[in-house]
Amino acid sequence: MKKKRIVVIGFVGTQLDSGKGSGRWERWRPTVALTQQDDVIIDRIELLYNGSVDSLIQQVSQDIASVSPETSVIPHALHIDNAWDFEDVYGTLFDFAKSYPFDPDNEDYWIHITTGTHVVQICMFLMTEARFFPGRLVQTSPPKRQGEGQSGTYALIDLDLSRYDQIAQRFSREQAEGVDFLKSGIATRNDRFNTMIEEIERVAIKSKAPMLLMGPTGAGKSFLARRIYDLKKARHQLDGKFVELNCATLHGDGAASTLFGHIKGSFTGAASDRPGLLRTAHKGLLFLDEIGELGPDEQAMLLKAVEEKRFFPVGSDNEVQSDFQLIAGTNLDLAREVVAGRFREDLYARINLWTYALPGLRERPEDIEPNLAYLLARFSEENGQMVRFNKEARANYMRFAMSPQALWMGNFRDLSASVTRMATLAEAGGITESIVADETTRLQRLWRHHNLPSDGGGMDLADVIGQEAVASLDLFDALQLGAVIAVCRQSKSLSDAGRKLYGVSRDAKSKPNDADRLKKFLARFDVNWDQVTNSSP
Repeated sequence: MKKKRIVVIGFVGTQLDSGKGSGRWERWRPTVALTQQDDVIIDRIELLYNGSVDSLIQQVSQDIASVSPETSVIPHALHIDNAWDFEDVYGTLFDFAKSYPFDPDNEDYWIHITTGTHVVQICMFLMTEARFFPGRLVQTSPPKRQGEGQSGTYALIDLDLSRYDQIAQRFSREQAEGVDFLKSGIATRNDRFNTMIEEIERVAIKSKAPMLLMGPTGAGKSFLARRIYDLKKARHQLDGKFVELNCATLHGDGAASTLFGHIKGSFTGAASDRPGLLRTAHKGLLFLDEIGELGPDEQAMLLKAVEEKRFFPVGSDNEVQSDFQLIAGTNLDLAREVVAGRFREDLYARINLWTYALPGLRERPEDIEPNLAYLLARFSEENGQMVRFNKEARANYMRFAMSPQALWMGNFRDLSASVTRMATLAEAGGITESIVADETTRLQRLWRHHNLPSDGGGMDLADVIGQEAVASLDLFDALQLGAVIAVCRQSKSLSDAGRKLYGVSRDAKSKPNDADRLKKFLARFDVNWDQVTNSSP
């Protein structure tokens, strides 16, 4: 393989590289010293300079030519007004990097950081770390003792952290700890959920952009938003508060006031100034749950606040500022709300950069057991008493929790409430079979109105079987078919839907075939599984 040319990019040192007469060869001069190394040949030095240093550039070029004829020196005049001003230096180096014809396939770039002001050295480091300079840092040092020559030593620093095993392992541990933190130590077993949490951890650490958490009530949107805040706070990325609001609680004139604040006398009842939740969340995190419930005026004001970090309080002619990070939550399909004209398309686009759909508990049945253990441990810690299931009670509860009869309409909120009830009733810290039996009966009673949605879950049958077919159905058949289709759309497969729909009668059959029974039922209406699921909204 062809050996790459070595190209050094660095500033001439107005002090370190200077020297006149033969005495200059008795001094260590870092730029010249790079070309005096016995083990490397520098092909080219891109010598950056600022100000009127023409004589120094000429002297250094001549000296390099005398000790390393193979090395060419190409001066570059940079116009930096103040070499100690970070913005000035970085901007100038950025412009240089954007215009320089880098050829990494044929050249290795060494970014020399020994010379220049401290600000210059920092900017050279940052430009290399960000890969605007696609190379490695080189640091030169003078000889340790006199009489060893004036070439000194050099050290290469590769900022590709993946090359350093210990650092890579440490970052992996940090990320694993961050993911575990977001899950509160719950050993979830759902691959899709784990993958999603890993990405959320990376995004939370690297991005300040809004997040959108979608999912049914009780899926854990508020809990996850709080954990994201705690994670960023622990990494010193946020200084402010965690502020949470359920937008469904906002009504009338008070909605804008709650969010954006108001000034005294702006409306009846405004007896004093109010800062509003957006200002309260300054330098912190604002979680707006059920954001789809916001009115059109509040949506417009929120868009401006998210994009510009400033807004007008109600009744005020003076803008205020608040630099907050937004996490929005919703159990609505906001894309549909946009089409229906109930949610602003531009606001949706702004909060839709990082969107995550949190699965409900029925979509994560394998996570019921670890969450059960977590909730019991939390109850024990909060109440100072260890609470456990006995063996049969635990088996009975898990059997019910994983069965089609367990609807978990409130998702993890239902599970948490269930554990709290059983733990509270446990005598001497033991949850018995009778406690579990009473609890499962209570849950079934709570969910009885959800077993068969009478209106097909609000679904339009015409989307599945056509308007003419709907018109030919009795109301009884239409309601029954709509309810069955609603269950199918909440199921992973034909067999899964069949188990839910025939969960009781299947026990009476020696060889139940739920999928076949469901397939035959759908065939009565000239529809099949693919039609039902592909037409799902």
